[in-house]
Amino acid sequence: MSSAAPQTVLITGATGTAGRATALALRDAGHHVIALGRRDPGITGITPVLGDVTKPAVLSATIAIHRPSAVISCLASRTGAPADAWALDHAANLALLEAAQRGDVAHFVLLSAICVQKPRLAFQHAKLAFEAALQASGLTWSIVRPTAYFKSLSGQIDRLRAGKLYLMFGDGQLTACKPISDGDLGRYIAHCLRNPARQNAILPIGGPGPAITPAEMGAALFDALGLPPRYRPVSPRVIGTIAGGLKVAGLFHKGLATKAELARIGHYYATESMLVWDAARQCYDADATPEYGTETLFDFYRDLAAGRVVLDRGDHAVF
Repeated sequence: MSSAAPQTVLITGATGTAGRATALALRDAGHHVIALGRRDPGITGITPVLGDVTKPAVLSATIAIHRPSAVISCLASRTGAPADAWALDHAANLALLEAAQRGDVAHFVLLSAICVQKPRLAFQHAKLAFEAALQASGLTWSIVRPTAYFKSLSGQIDRLRAGKLYLMFGDGQLTACKPISDGDLGRYIAHCLRNPARQNAILPIGGPGPAITPAEMGAALFDALGLPPRYRPVSPRVIGTIAGGLKVAGLFHKGLATKAELARIGHYYATESMLVWDAARQCYDADATPEYGTETLFDFYRDLAAGRVVLDRGDHAVF
């Protein structure tokens, strides 16, 4: 699968931002791209196929008709709630993998997440369960684990525009990450098809360094908006306490159990860095976190403040 010849590639999740960027990168690299999903991603030059990606019959039929040599899954639960996570991150991907095996697909590329290194949440366990199935499948595989997304780190811009304080956990130095843009991530994923070093490998990947903290992100946002910096520290214990209370209440009310998981997700992202985890030293390692691309979060902030890009976070607002 290291040939530079164009391939027929089936992609799922192309209506999401990372999936859309990957579909564009595949198209621009000369591949014939088939995008399967319930909605047409509206990308010129690719072939949309409307269908439910959770239905094995739809997956098998699509692969049988279009005969892709590679499948790229950018499927992910929108909220991270347990039922949603196991339905999409695991079951839907597993059905796609089984269809790929029946259809003689040679290479399966999975968009995962770097946070599965320290799994405590339902969606992390669902992703890891599928990662294990993929590695045991007999197909050539690539598992891409990106760090943080730009849009997930930009949600406070409207607060600052409204004159409110920038919220940060602790002193803003508790965590760090190397954010990667959708465009750079899409190109990285597309290159997995032609780069043998990215095959049969787990691939943590961040954007161009160095690692940055929430305090530095806040300062950059204020600077982009031309506003004096004003911060409000929040103790991570607050969201941890909320999550604990909801967990107890969730024993008696299913809806509150889901909210408890969402609160736990928020607490996780407030207290864990999105960098490579060094298990031997029990710490995150910025230097060991690979970098890729040219687009930086701070350039994105400047474009966002100037109105050159529009922020649509959707369910990423949970984080």
